[in-house]
Amino acid sequence: MGTRVTIQDIADELGISRNTVSKAINNTGILADATRDKVLKKAMEMGYKQFSYVTAARSVGSVLSVPAPKKKTEIAVFLTNFVGGNHFATVMLDKFQKELAGLGYSLTMHRILTEEQDTMKLPASFFHERTAGIICVEMFDYKYDQMLCSLGLPILFVDAPATCLKKPLEADLLCMDNQSGIYQFVKEMADRGKTKIGFIGEHMHCQSFFERYTAYRDAMHMLSLPCPDEYSITGNKKGTLYPKKDDYLEFLSERLMALTHLPEVFICANDFVALDALQVFRKLGYSVPDDIYLCGFDDSPKSRIVTPPLTTIHIHSQIMGFSAVNLLMSRINEPSLNYRTMHTETDLIYRESTGD
Repeated sequence: MGTRVTIQDIADELGISRNTVSKAINNTGILADATRDKVLKKAMEMGYKQFSYVTAARSVGSVLSVPAPKKKTEIAVFLTNFVGGNHFATVMLDKFQKELAGLGYSLTMHRILTEEQDTMKLPASFFHERTAGIICVEMFDYKYDQMLCSLGLPILFVDAPATCLKKPLEADLLCMDNQSGIYQFVKEMADRGKTKIGFIGEHMHCQSFFERYTAYRDAMHMLSLPCPDEYSITGNKKGTLYPKKDDYLEFLSERLMALTHLPEVFICANDFVALDALQVFRKLGYSVPDDIYLCGFDDSPKSRIVTPPLTTIHIHSQIMGFSAVNLLMSRINEPSLNYRTMHTETDLIYRESTGD
C-alpha cells in the first residue's frame, strides 16, 4: 500500500471490526489465539507501523534468518522475579520465544535469587557451554549485571539499573520510550491550567524510572513551571533494604501528609506505584480525580479495571519482543558491534483518573 497502513485498513482486509484489530495489536481485552495470530500476520504483511521493520529485518540474512549454531542452541532468560499476567514482559517474552523457536533456538528461564546476587553466583540451572546469549529482564543489581557482562556471552538487558553516574554496562539495552508520553502529558495538563505537578516513584530504582523522572523534570523546566523538590516523592522507607508494600504505603502516606500544599497532578513511575498512591489518597480523604489527577505508566490490566481507571502510557509489548530478537540475534551474529540502546514506541492514554 502506498499510504500509511491503519488499524481500519487491516480490519477491512480481514472483514472484522476495528476494535478486534486494536485488541490484537495492543494485546488488550480477550481474543482467541487464532484471531490474534491472524491479525498480527496480516498487520505484518501490510507493513503496519509496529511490524513493518520486522518484515524488512527478516529479509536480511545476517539478522533474523540465521540458523542456530549446532553446539549453542539455548537463549537464557534471567529474572529476579517471575513476571505475571499484569506485567508488560509477559507478552514480550511470549513473542520473543516464538520468534526464537523459528530460528532454531530454545528458551530457558532462570530466576536469580537474592543470595545468588549477593554472592555473585550463577544459577545452578544455567549451562554456559549450551548458551548462545542471555536476555536479562529487569535485573537491577549493577554489580551482578557487570559480572554477567564479563561472561563473554552476548547479553541484552530489558530495562537495567540506572547507570547515570556509573560506567554503562557492556551490553545492549532495550527500553520503552519513557519520555514522549510524559512530555505530552505535562503539556496537556499545563494547557488545562494544572500547573502544580509532582512525581511519585523511586527514580533510581531502574533506568526506566530514572528516564521517566527526568522527562517530568525536563518538561516542567521547558514549560517554565515551578518544580519544588517536595513535589518529587522519589524515596522509600529508610533503614529497609527490601521494603515491602506496607513499608512503601507508610512512607508515601507520611510524605503526602507532610506537604504544605498538595499538587494538582501526580505522575507515577508506573501503574503499580499509581495504585499505591490511589490507596493512600483514599485513606487520607482525597478523591481522584476530584481533588487530584493521577497518571501511571505501563497500561497494565489493573489500570483499566481500577476505580477510577488510570490515565497511563501504553507499552507495545509485542514490538518489544520483536526488537529483543533483533538486537540479540544481531549481537550473536556480529559480536564486535558497538553497544546499542533502543527505545520502542509508547502511547499516552487518557482515562477517568484525569477527568477524561
